[in-house]
Amino acid sequence: MTSQTSLGAAVPAGGRIASPGRIRRALGRNAPGYLFLLPWLLGFFGLTLGPAIASLWLSFTNYDLLQSPTFVGTANYVRIATADPKFAAAMKVTFLYVVLSVPLKLAFALLVAMAFNRGIRGLPLYRAIFYLPSLLGTSVAIAVLWRQLFAADGLVNAALANFGIIGPSWISNPNYSLYTLVILSVWQFGSPMIIFLAGLRQIPTDMYEAASLDGASKTRQFFKITLPLLTPVIFFNFVIQTIDAFKAFTPAFIISEGTGGPINSTLFYTLYLYQEAFGFFRMGYASALAWVLVVIIAIFTAFSFLSARYWVHYDD
Repeated sequence: MTSQTSLGAAVPAGGRIASPGRIRRALGRNAPGYLFLLPWLLGFFGLTLGPAIASLWLSFTNYDLLQSPTFVGTANYVRIATADPKFAAAMKVTFLYVVLSVPLKLAFALLVAMAFNRGIRGLPLYRAIFYLPSLLGTSVAIAVLWRQLFAADGLVNAALANFGIIGPSWISNPNYSLYTLVILSVWQFGSPMIIFLAGLRQIPTDMYEAASLDGASKTRQFFKITLPLLTPVIFFNFVIQTIDAFKAFTPAFIISEGTGGPINSTLFYTLYLYQEAFGFFRMGYASALAWVLVVIIAIFTAFSFLSARYWVHYDD
């Protein structure tokens, strides 16, 4: 009695692999498939897995690009945990950015998606227009434009001046600088909006009709029908947008000109990592910072999936 392997070769019931000749014939039959997979395999091993393994090794070394790496054990991680005040500052700024930007972006995206779901003329055009900021928002050009908008003599303060309000220097004031980046993140709501709109289209309309006949108001329908049935989409958007928020770099780098803003008010974790790697050439330490971020994102993702069983509804 035999079974089939993934290569198409027969495997005896005892679990022993078939003859080398049969394996070669199976490889020959599947050669076109492997050939089409070759670009992806080269990219994965050469540009993803290989650099990741090299980064993990460098995180245990002292490396400045000019000399060979020197193994220092866990010294980089010990320094991160005990002797690096900028690490704590970067974590504080990053977590505050995530906590503020992600819920606001998702709430705004859901609001616009519900407005579109009611049915309007020219929906494809509006959908493309509202999605456009998600394509442009992380570009250098938009970050430069945002810096000009919120400068002391920028368009925002010019608009406020028409109402007799003297606006602050939003970028250089540590009390406001981070919030300009939060607004930029919320402006890029197009991607979750499209996903929310697709989820709303999957909710049966007869459920709303039955609720209306029972006297349920629009608000009650939203909390009792729309939100529960939309929780898988909310969960997906929440995880994706939070991971993207942890990795945010370009806006903070351009708007603060790579310094992290006044009093480290816009010192995102990725910006601090960049400073350590390409500003001070502490590649080993920067690699350790990168792996700490990987662990933080992994912990968050694991916690999100564990908590999903209590509030995400996939069936009725």
